Amino acid sequence: MELYLSKPGVMSCGGNNIDELWQAVTSGKQSGIKKVTACNGEEYFAARIDEGVLKASGARYEMKIMRIENAALEQISNDVTAVKERYGADRIAVCVGSCDNGTEFSLAGHRKYFAEEKFPADYNLEIQGADYVATFIAEKFGLAGPVNTFSTACSSSAGAIIKGAEMIMAGIVDAAVVGGIDIASDTTLIGFSALEAVSSEITNPFSKNRHGITLGDGAAFFVLIREPLERDSADSTLPAVKLLGWGESADAYHMTSPDPSGVGAEKAIRRALENARLSVSEVGYINLHGTGTKFNDSMEGKAVNAVFGEAGCKVPVSTTKPVTGHTLGAAAALEAAICWKAMVENKGKTENVKLPVQVWDGERDEEIPELNIVDGKSGGKTGELKVCLSNSFAFGGANACLVLGI
Repeated sequence: MELYLSKPGVMSCGGNNIDELWQAVTSGKQSGIKKVTACNGEEYFAARIDEGVLKASGARYEMKIMRIENAALEQISNDVTAVKERYGADRIAVCVGSCDNGTEFSLAGHRKYFAEEKFPADYNLEIQGADYVATFIAEKFGLAGPVNTFSTACSSSAGAIIKGAEMIMAGIVDAAVVGGIDIASDTTLIGFSALEAVSSEITNPFSKNRHGITLGDGAAFFVLIREPLERDSADSTLPAVKLLGWGESADAYHMTSPDPSGVGAEKAIRRALENARLSVSEVGYINLHGTGTKFNDSMEGKAVNAVFGEAGCKVPVSTTKPVTGHTLGAAAALEAAICWKAMVENKGKTENVKLPVQVWDGERDEEIPELNIVDGKSGGKTGELKVCLSNSFAFGGANACLVLGI
């Protein structure tokens, strides 16, 4: 069975739709990443979406995370309507990756409780439930199929996309709204800072000078379907982008640290290629997880090198997190959207293939196997781009890889 991904709905500090985001990641635009002051008085670089571009979501609980989610969903609303009319509301699943759990309301609610021994009148425990970001989609579009939320840290939305695909292949549903949403809330910033994982400068992945991550807001959603959607004349030239395969592994090495050998990530990559029935030579671009932390970058470099061998030095790779920030539960979907756009933009090209650039200082860490990093100065791509691999490696060893193709 072939599975197809619709044009994605996207929100990030790099752009308010996929076209704006593509321009940012191919030019290395970092203007959306700014210093912010959290509620503890500490300053951090964060890739937050400007509230000025967001409108009311219509959600039962009106929060920034819902406004971001709604803005991304509005971009795919026609496709959701089309599959609903084709298959019926009960034949469409919702699968969302997220980790926030309503921190905007819960933090304020708990402060009031600690001060006055009662919660605000509009506070409801449902706000802190992991499911609400998925429930909102079902409510917004009137969908009656299975509704699922996935919270496996940085691989959450990869898991959501995979589960949507599995439900379609199992015949449980005919289509699924899949993706992820997360925000760089004060709770998130302070929590990652406590782990000494937040960089004091904008993240600098794979460099010997890297110091950690830069957190960000983000959302990306697709309609996943077992046959291409009919498109209007404006989109009629868009090629059908397929979800060719996926792979997962759980190395469970440590609560927050990946297995330094990269064996868990390697398993996920190999399983993704096997599931897609592809050889390493057929992969034209890899979007790296590339968080900028010491251990994550190191193990990912080892994993890519282990799978691709000498080809690993030739396959163009980059991480787009220096532009978007690390969007946590939304990261996998956002980076899959970038891969989607890479194939659409380069359809039929064998020369002047344009790929996302990695913004970094170019100072290689000699302990990491050498990779063909696309940074506008070195690396690059020749030949037609037909397959992209997107890596997502999370806390607890929850590893997931997606393979997209034309």
